[in-house]
Amino acid sequence: MANIFSLVLLFLLLVIAFSSFVTVQQGTIAVVTVFGKYRRILFPGLNFKLPLIEQIYSRISIQNRSVELEFQAVTVDQANVYFKAMLLYSVFDQGEETIKNVAFKFVDEKNLMQALIRTVEGSIRAYVATKRQADVLILRRDIVEHVKEQLDQILESWGYHLQDLQLNDITFDEVIMRSMSQVVASNNLKAAAENEGQALLITKTKGAEAEGNAIKIAAEAERQAAQLRGQGIALFREEVAKGMTQAAKEMQEANMDTSVILFTMWTESIKHFSENSKGNVIFLDGSTDGMKRTMQELMSMNLMNTEGKKA
Repeated sequence: MANIFSLVLLFLLLVIAFSSFVTVQQGTIAVVTVFGKYRRILFPGLNFKLPLIEQIYSRISIQNRSVELEFQAVTVDQANVYFKAMLLYSVFDQGEETIKNVAFKFVDEKNLMQALIRTVEGSIRAYVATKRQADVLILRRDIVEHVKEQLDQILESWGYHLQDLQLNDITFDEVIMRSMSQVVASNNLKAAAENEGQALLITKTKGAEAEGNAIKIAAEAERQAAQLRGQGIALFREEVAKGMTQAAKEMQEANMDTSVILFTMWTESIKHFSENSKGNVIFLDGSTDGMKRTMQELMSMNLMNTEGKKA
């Protein structure tokens, strides 16, 4: 009987000894109570507690937690906006007061999540209610900053901190979405028409400028060509005059009639006409009287020039 009592006593002592040690997992903090009253907290690792007196009330995770939200809000112009969001939160810090708030503010995790979600939804709805439907899509960052500013103090009193709020999807009623698509399409068509008009204007302007420059260049080239042609004709006449003067002088020194020069020029002219007429018909008086009359006219012109020079 004594042996049995000893064995039972030894067993009880072993149970009490083993129950005096408790292991807290990494990323969690254990809350210890004594007869239902908060006593202290235990950090990750192996910890000692008074057996049968201190009890583990709860184990609180200090890791980041996330929750997805889906809710509706109404803008100031009575448009329904549907949000899909992801909420990232965590315990504010590992301080004792923070852990006490986390452990005892709410009855359980379900009530905490309900309060957290409703608070976030209420803050976003209150902000969206002051904005117009057309402005909501471009205010994504402003909405997030507004929610963080509104919730930081409330969540801190609960022992939590809002790490991030992501608005993954913002949609409207189907009618509004269709009208928004039509507005975007019409704006794109308007922009395309404006761009096309500007391109056409630029093309026509550049074409007109190019045509004007081409006309200027052609006119300048024609002016220079005409000037060169005039200079060439003048030089030709000057050389002809010099040649005729030299030939007349040589014939006078040789006691020959200078009318031969005129006759030669006349025949050369007829030859040039026939070679370069290209099928055109040229009528010339080829009779003896016609040649005589032509020679007399040429000689009279030569005589007038000679008398004019002597005068």
